[in-house]
Amino acid sequence: MEIETERLLLRQFRADDIDAYAEMVADDDAMRFVGGVGDKADAWRRMAKWAGQWVLRGYGEFAIEEKFTGRFVGLCGPYHPIDWPQAELGWQIARPSWGQGCAPEAARACAQWMFEDLGMPRIISMIDPQNAASIRVAEKLGERIDGKFLSKGNDLLIYAMSRDEFVPA
Repeated sequence: MEIETERLLLRQFRADDIDAYAEMVADDDAMRFVGGVGDKADAWRRMAKWAGQWVLRGYGEFAIEEKFTGRFVGLCGPYHPIDWPQAELGWQIARPSWGQGCAPEAARACAQWMFEDLGMPRIISMIDPQNAASIRVAEKLGERIDGKFLSKGNDLLIYAMSRDEFVPA
Protein backbone atom coordinates (compact mmCIF):
# COMPACT_ATOMS: atom_id res chain seq x y z
CA MET A 1 0.00 0.00 0.00
CA GLU A 2 1.37 3.40 -1.02
CA ILE A 3 0.04 6.93 -1.19
CA GLU A 4 1.68 9.59 -3.34
CA THR A 5 1.42 13.34 -2.97
CA GLU A 6 3.12 15.99 -5.04
CA ARG A 7 6.39 15.66 -3.09
CA LEU A 8 6.01 12.60 -0.88
CA LEU A 9 5.68 8.85 -1.04
CA LEU A 10 3.90 7.25 1.92
CA ARG A 11 4.74 3.56 2.09
CA GLN A 12 5.06 0.79 4.62
CA PHE A 13 8.26 0.68 6.63
CA ARG A 14 11.12 -1.43 5.27
CA ALA A 15 14.06 -2.93 7.15
CA ASP A 16 16.42 -0.48 5.43
CA ASP A 17 14.58 2.45 7.08
CA ILE A 18 16.17 1.52 10.41
CA ASP A 19 19.15 3.90 10.35
CA ALA A 20 17.16 6.99 9.37
CA TYR A 21 14.34 6.13 11.77
CA ALA A 22 16.79 5.35 14.59
CA GLU A 23 18.31 8.80 14.07
CA MET A 24 14.87 10.36 14.53
CA VAL A 25 14.12 8.17 17.59
CA ALA A 26 17.40 9.34 19.18
CA ASP A 27 16.51 13.04 18.73
CA ASP A 28 15.23 14.66 21.95
CA ASP A 29 13.22 17.31 20.11
CA ALA A 30 11.66 14.91 17.61
CA MET A 31 10.62 12.50 20.38
CA ARG A 32 9.56 14.99 23.07
CA PHE A 33 5.83 14.37 22.66
CA VAL A 34 5.82 10.75 21.44
CA GLY A 35 7.29 8.57 24.13
CA GLY A 36 10.81 9.90 24.52
CA VAL A 37 14.12 9.04 22.92
CA GLY A 38 15.37 5.56 22.28
CA ASP A 39 18.20 3.65 20.71
CA LYS A 40 18.35 1.65 17.48
CA ALA A 41 16.72 -1.38 19.15
CA ASP A 42 13.83 0.84 20.29
CA ALA A 43 13.47 2.16 16.75
CA TRP A 44 13.32 -1.42 15.47
CA ARG A 45 10.60 -2.34 17.99
CA ARG A 46 8.56 0.69 16.94
CA MET A 47 8.91 -0.25 13.27
CA ALA A 48 7.79 -3.79 14.14
CA LYS A 49 4.78 -2.30 15.96
CA TRP A 50 3.80 -0.34 12.81
CA ALA A 51 4.22 -3.48 10.67
CA GLY A 52 2.17 -5.53 13.12
CA GLN A 53 -0.70 -3.10 13.04
CA TRP A 54 -0.92 -3.54 9.26
CA VAL A 55 -1.35 -7.28 9.83
CA LEU A 56 -3.82 -6.97 12.71
CA ARG A 57 -5.91 -4.00 11.54
CA GLY A 58 -5.29 -3.80 7.80
CA TYR A 59 -3.85 -0.30 8.12
CA GLY A 60 -1.05 1.44 9.95
CA GLU A 61 1.65 4.06 9.98
CA PHE A 62 3.42 4.86 6.74
CA ALA A 63 7.06 5.78 6.38
CA ILE A 64 7.26 9.13 4.58
CA GLU A 65 9.87 9.42 1.85
CA GLU A 66 10.73 12.39 -0.36
CA LYS A 67 9.86 11.20 -3.85
CA PHE A 68 12.70 12.92 -5.65
CA THR A 69 15.54 12.14 -3.20
CA GLY A 70 14.37 8.94 -1.49
CA ARG A 71 15.19 10.59 1.85
CA PHE A 72 13.27 9.39 4.94
CA VAL A 73 11.14 12.29 6.23
CA GLY A 74 9.15 10.72 9.06
CA LEU A 75 5.94 8.79 9.55
CA CYS A 76 2.22 9.38 9.24
CA GLY A 77 -0.92 7.33 9.31
CA PRO A 78 -3.58 5.64 11.39
CA TYR A 79 -2.60 4.24 14.76
CA HIS A 80 -5.10 2.19 16.75
CA PRO A 81 -3.83 0.29 19.76
CA ILE A 82 -6.39 -1.66 21.75
CA ASP A 83 -6.71 1.02 24.46
CA TRP A 84 -7.33 3.94 22.05
CA PRO A 85 -10.91 5.19 21.61
CA GLN A 86 -10.64 4.87 17.81
CA ALA A 87 -8.13 5.13 14.97
CA GLU A 88 -5.87 8.12 15.40
CA LEU A 89 -4.25 9.95 12.52
CA GLY A 90 -0.73 10.66 13.71
CA TRP A 91 2.37 12.20 12.19
CA GLN A 92 5.98 12.71 13.16
CA ILE A 93 8.62 14.45 11.07
CA ALA A 94 12.41 14.10 11.37
CA ARG A 95 14.08 17.35 12.35
CA PRO A 96 15.86 17.96 8.97
CA SER A 97 12.40 18.18 7.36
CA TRP A 98 10.73 20.47 9.92
CA GLY A 99 9.11 23.59 8.52
CA GLN A 100 8.80 22.24 4.96
CA GLY A 101 5.08 21.41 5.06
CA CYS A 102 5.62 17.63 5.05
CA ALA A 103 3.34 16.92 8.03
CA PRO A 104 0.23 18.67 6.66
CA GLU A 105 0.82 17.25 3.16
CA ALA A 106 1.17 13.69 4.45
CA ALA A 107 -1.65 14.04 7.01
CA ARG A 108 -4.12 15.34 4.41
CA ALA A 109 -3.31 12.43 2.08
CA CYS A 110 -3.70 9.94 4.93
CA ALA A 111 -6.98 11.49 6.08
CA GLN A 112 -8.37 11.20 2.57
CA TRP A 113 -7.29 7.54 2.42
CA MET A 114 -8.80 6.84 5.87
CA PHE A 115 -12.13 8.41 4.90
CA GLU A 116 -12.42 7.20 1.30
CA ASP A 117 -10.65 3.84 1.22
CA LEU A 118 -11.03 2.65 4.80
CA GLY A 119 -14.53 4.12 5.17
CA MET A 120 -13.86 5.70 8.55
CA PRO A 121 -16.62 8.15 9.46
CA ARG A 122 -14.43 10.12 11.87
CA ILE A 123 -10.74 10.46 12.69
CA ILE A 124 -8.97 11.83 15.70
CA SER A 125 -5.48 13.05 16.50
CA MET A 126 -4.37 12.93 20.13
CA ILE A 127 -1.90 15.71 20.84
CA ASP A 128 0.03 16.87 23.88
CA PRO A 129 -1.27 20.36 24.75
CA GLN A 130 2.32 21.71 24.59
CA ASN A 131 2.90 20.40 21.06
CA ALA A 132 2.13 23.61 19.18
CA ALA A 133 3.47 22.30 15.86
CA SER A 134 1.13 19.28 15.82
CA ILE A 135 -1.79 21.43 16.91
CA ARG A 136 -1.14 23.67 13.89
CA VAL A 137 -1.10 20.62 11.59
CA ALA A 138 -4.38 19.33 13.07
CA GLU A 139 -6.02 22.73 12.61
CA LYS A 140 -4.73 23.05 9.02
CA LEU A 141 -6.26 19.65 8.37
CA GLY A 142 -9.62 20.86 9.70
CA GLU A 143 -9.61 19.05 13.02
CA ARG A 144 -11.01 20.78 16.10
CA ILE A 145 -10.70 20.04 19.82
CA ASP A 146 -13.20 17.37 20.81
CA GLY A 147 -12.15 16.35 24.31
CA LYS A 148 -9.26 14.91 26.28
CA PHE A 149 -7.74 11.46 26.70
CA LEU A 150 -5.50 10.18 29.47
CA SER A 151 -2.65 8.03 28.11
CA LYS A 152 -0.03 6.65 30.50
CA GLY A 153 -0.55 9.56 32.90
CA ASN A 154 -0.46 12.23 30.17
CA ASP A 155 -3.49 14.36 29.34
CA LEU A 156 -3.80 14.58 25.57
CA LEU A 157 -6.12 16.81 23.58
CA ILE A 158 -8.36 14.98 21.15
CA TYR A 159 -8.65 16.78 17.84
CA ALA A 160 -11.35 15.31 15.60
CA MET A 161 -12.96 15.65 12.20
CA SER A 162 -15.79 13.81 10.46
CA ARG A 163 -15.78 12.70 6.86
CA ASP A 164 -18.27 15.48 6.06
CA GLU A 165 -15.93 18.13 7.50
CA PHE A 166 -12.88 17.00 5.56
CA VAL A 167 -11.64 19.05 2.61
CA PRO A 168 -9.34 16.98 0.32
CA ALA A 169 -6.24 18.52 -1.25
